[in-house]
Formats: sequence, C-alpha cells, structure tokens
Amino acid sequence: MGTGRSANRPSAGAIRRPQRSQHQALDALAVGITRTHVSWIVDADIKSFFDAVSHEWLIKFLEHRIGDPRIIRLIGKWLKAGTLEEGKLMMSEEGTPQGAVISPLLANLYLHYVFDLWAHQWRHRHARGNVVIVRYADDIVVGVDKESDARSFVQAMRSRLEQFELTLHPEKTQVIRFGRFAAANRVKRGLGKPQTLDFLGFTHISGHDRRGKFMLQRITRRDRMVAALKRIKEELRRRWHVSIPEQGQWLRKVVQGYFGYHAVPGNYPRMKAFRNHVTDLWRRALRRRGQRDRTTWRRAFRLAAQWLPRARVLHPWPNVRFDATHPRQEPGARIVHAGICAGGAQ
Repeated sequence: MGTGRSANRPSAGAIRRPQRSQHQALDALAVGITRTHVSWIVDADIKSFFDAVSHEWLIKFLEHRIGDPRIIRLIGKWLKAGTLEEGKLMMSEEGTPQGAVISPLLANLYLHYVFDLWAHQWRHRHARGNVVIVRYADDIVVGVDKESDARSFVQAMRSRLEQFELTLHPEKTQVIRFGRFAAANRVKRGLGKPQTLDFLGFTHISGHDRRGKFMLQRITRRDRMVAALKRIKEELRRRWHVSIPEQGQWLRKVVQGYFGYHAVPGNYPRMKAFRNHVTDLWRRALRRRGQRDRTTWRRAFRLAAQWLPRARVLHPWPNVRFDATHPRQEPGARIVHAGICAGGAQ
C-alpha cells in the first residue's frame, strides 16, 4: 500500500515477498484509511481465481522470470498433474492445484503481472486523487478519495482481468463510501449507518471513539466465527469419550490459535463471546456423554478457567506496528512512505 497520490509500488523483484503476513496487510489498510484521504473503498473480488488462472499466461510469466527450461517444464507438469477428489483424478487445463504448496507463490506471480504492475501505472496515469491499494493473494482493497476514481478503477480493472482470462465477481465486487466522513455523509442523505468492509477475516467499520473522533473498528466476521464454532462442535462430537484433560488440552490449542489471529485492538467483545460459546459447546458435549452426567454451568466455568486461555488483546495498534516495521515512516505524518502489496510492505 502506498498513499499520497499513489499506493502500490510493485518492483521487478517483489514477487516472492518473504515474511509477509495477513496482519501486515491489515495494518497497511488501517494506516491508509486513517492517515490519508480515503472516502471510498473498492472491494474487488476475482471470481474463482485459483480455478481460473490461465496455464498459458502463467508459463509466459514464468519464462519472463526463469531462464532454466527444466524448471518451467517441471512447473508445467505440476500444473497438469490434476487433483484427487473423492478418489477420482480430476484433470484441468486451467487453475492451480488446490492445496499445493506452490499455488500461493504461482498466484502471487500471476497477479504481480496482471494486477500489480498495471495498478502502479493506472494510479499515475489516470487517478485524480489519493489512492491506497492493498492486496493479499487475491484479496484486493482499493481506497480513494474521489468516487469517480473508484468507478473508473473498477471498469479499468474489469477490462484488464478479462485480457488474462479472469473475471471480477459481479455481485461481490462493490464500491462503498467509507472513512472518516462516511457516517456524516450518509446521515445527510438519510441512508443510516455506513456500509462495512470485510477483509482477511475482519469486518471493518467506520466508527468513532468516546470523543466522537473517527476510529476504524475491526471485529471478527460473524460468519467466520460461526464456522469456527461449528468445526469445534463437530470435533467435540468425535471426542465425546476422550478424557476431560485431553479435551481441555485440545480446546486450549484451538482457542489459542483463534486468539493468535483475531486478538486485535477493539475485538475483545468478539473474542470473549467466542470463548463463552466454546465453553457452552464443551458443557453440552460433556452432558451428552452419558445419562448420569450433570455438568452444570458452574463446573463448565471451572473447566474453562483451568483449560481455556482468557480473551485478551495480543496485537498492537496497526499504526504502532506499521511505524515499527517502516523506519522511513515519520510518526504522525499523513503520507506513508511505503508500498504495500501482496500481503506486506515492500
């Protein structure tokens, strides 16, 4: 993500991008929205991206980067190897192998040429105002201060992707008013609360702090939390007759892993709710182990206190971590001197 007039600064050697994480992309988006002029968001969704990647174009991009034909041939075989689905071998002439360790790398390389380099040129040649672009794999968010730039970007991006056999999802791709002035503008128009943005598992909200100043709020997406609880419920069903200490050890790891990603500032209520739901699921599972089991809420709370980690914020505020990882960033500056792309700063 870059801010000021432009956002995304892809370089020729920035394809692999080691040590890039989802939280770096989340930090970059938060800093871009809070420190620069962002009034509109383009939430771009590429339809079935990993299934639609063109093998022909991908090989051309690889040949542009790799001079050894043996490596190109090996990757070509990997792409055409197919996948096993319910015991049946499924062959495909497009897309990257699902679950293959090389798929994220190939996807980043594909989008580097298809999107990153093009977006870098578009913002300089066509954007009339500030542009912030953050991409993590195929999740793309663009922030601008002019609605005309947002609409133009969507049209240009749609044409660009079609050249490389990709398609913007017509329903999931949207342009929304977002940022520090979103609430006031929507109130004037009688439209109610501002729309929200979903990115990398979090719902982003144009909120305000106790003093009424703009504050970007991030909470766990409700559907993601529901899906996680559903998986825990199903696994507890398979572990019904396992001892309580073994169940507790397993649940501790699950909750720790969940908090390790979702424990961002402002998300404490959702984390606490998740822990309470896990406690309830555990209580119900224990009660169903036998007719004589009478696990009460009091006992469930004791077990939770013994085995489940408490909800607490583990991640720093986005601007703190972003400033720490970008030495050139001037504290308090409105223009971020950095480029963010493919899940991290480059």
